[in-house]
Amino acid sequence: MRVIVVGAGVLGTMHAWHAVERGHEVVHLEREAEARGASVRNFGLIWVGGRARGEELATAQRARELWQRIGERIPGLHFRANGSLTVLRTEAELAVAEEVVKGEEAAGRGFRLLDAAETRAVNPALRGNHLGALHCTRDAAVEPRAAQPALRAALEATGRYTFLPGREVREVIGSSAVRDDHGRVHAGDLVLLCTGAWTGGLVRELAPELPVRRVRLQMMQTDPLDEPLTTSVADGDSFRYYPAYAGTALDALKAGQPQGATAAEHRMQLLVVQRTDGGLTIGDTHEYEQPFGFDTVEEPYEHFTAVAEALLGRPLPRIRRRWAGVYAQCLDTTRVVHRERIRDGVWLVTGPGGRGMTCSPAIAETTADLAEL
Repeated sequence: MRVIVVGAGVLGTMHAWHAVERGHEVVHLEREAEARGASVRNFGLIWVGGRARGEELATAQRARELWQRIGERIPGLHFRANGSLTVLRTEAELAVAEEVVKGEEAAGRGFRLLDAAETRAVNPALRGNHLGALHCTRDAAVEPRAAQPALRAALEATGRYTFLPGREVREVIGSSAVRDDHGRVHAGDLVLLCTGAWTGGLVRELAPELPVRRVRLQMMQTDPLDEPLTTSVADGDSFRYYPAYAGTALDALKAGQPQGATAAEHRMQLLVVQRTDGGLTIGDTHEYEQPFGFDTVEEPYEHFTAVAEALLGRPLPRIRRRWAGVYAQCLDTTRVVHRERIRDGVWLVTGPGGRGMTCSPAIAETTADLAEL
């Protein structure tokens, strides 16, 4: 079978991966010279701990298995099973963690509650004042800016994969072909549209009632830290954002420990992941109302810096990069992804939201099964 994949972000690239793995030929089109969207503007987190029970958690767990298998074959992904620590600085946050580790799914998520000394033993860089941490051993990380090129290099080595950058698809022809903006027609047996946050143009023509929204975020990256950050790190605000932590203790935290004005206004949580060069990727914010601003604002970065420095107990290295990104998220946020058969032989897969990097291998595997690849 010849498969046409449109979109070279992590979701499109994982669809290409599964097609090639199953013995098919893939032609992969990308409108940019390289993926430039949310797939490279993220933490590289394989985030299992915070996922909602049910389909979302099952998808994340399966994706975690697939990322590890693929990472063993492709060193350029820099897959590492480093786990995460959600650092607890108040009694209300500690109460949420205590409730979470008693949950029936705690063992499967790799949860355990650490006191302050145990937290520093797991991650000695966390020298700030805290009560302990929620440790999730199932979380992992890859390098987001390197992942797609590394996957494509492995695909190209099979001889059954062709990458065509700088090709914007303008038309889907019938049930098995697309026409790009060079006027070239690419025919196959199956078309998979993985267009990310690009929801206008051709996507709107094909799916005018697409049940997704666009979400904007701000993030930053530092110069190298002069010591290892042995785990990914989150602050207690992540309890407010991820559905796994819902419960009476979280309700009490929200009632008795309101977020600060900046964090609440920008719907913030703190996540920190160390890159292979030692730099720290730090974020993020969430903006839902369009039109989005064309610029970044400074208050969130000041908040990121203050919280990260409080956890580390030291100043951050110099900020090297700041950026904004946009991803597509299902309007029904309980849905892992929007997967729609537009017509026979043509599938649209979009809207994983902030789960994209985590869940893309499993999402693509399910598409391959449904499309009978």
